[in-house]
Amino acid sequence: MRVHIKRFSLDDEIKQESVTYELEAKEQTLLAILQEIKSTQDSSLSFTSSCRSSVCGSCAMRVNGVEVLACAYKPKDGDVVEPLKNMPVIRDLVVDMDKALTCNTKAAAFSSKNSKNIALSPDDEKVNELQSDCILCGSCYSACPVYESNENFIGPFALTRSWRYVSDKREQDVDQKIEAIQKDGIWDCTLCNECVPVCPQGIAPKQDIMMLRSKSGVMGHIDPNMFGGGLDFGTPTF
Repeated sequence: MRVHIKRFSLDDEIKQESVTYELEAKEQTLLAILQEIKSTQDSSLSFTSSCRSSVCGSCAMRVNGVEVLACAYKPKDGDVVEPLKNMPVIRDLVVDMDKALTCNTKAAAFSSKNSKNIALSPDDEKVNELQSDCILCGSCYSACPVYESNENFIGPFALTRSWRYVSDKREQDVDQKIEAIQKDGIWDCTLCNECVPVCPQGIAPKQDIMMLRSKSGVMGHIDPNMFGGGLDFGTPTF
């Protein structure tokens, strides 16, 4: 089996090279392949991993242009492996997630201090059960064309987490959370759906954003781009 890995180095300047490794074909995950390469062929190969169970999200990368978790993906001969897009590359398959993670703060995607301490019914828990499963792997940010072109865009997983708290009956600061996602947030998303198929947890950020738009409308917010920045009625004459 041949695996082509796009390697990046930032020692002095950005350098990129594609390196081909050959291994005996086995029924193993891409993460196992990478670990074998590192231990038997090239100890300098850099990547991240932790749980090996599709829970932590740290081994997210791209294979043949599609975001995957290395611990879950079964490689094929000739696969091209590269780091996630839209994030600074630290080295090889390791990217800097700091900026993407700060979007959670920008979106106020966390529980407020004055949230109600009340019991939730099983039906209440199901409302945002799926959104609570987000592992912050960054795959949706890598696939997002809006985040690629607008570095200020809050982005998919932060907006999914926003809906997780906005839809929580215990949350008291819903109006503040909705306000936080108006600029560079829900209205900037093009609903292209690129984030949905790459989520390893089966979460659909597009649907969460649509629900946030609906909630925003109920609370009096409108799409600022709806009228192209305002209607032009021309110069009045008297």
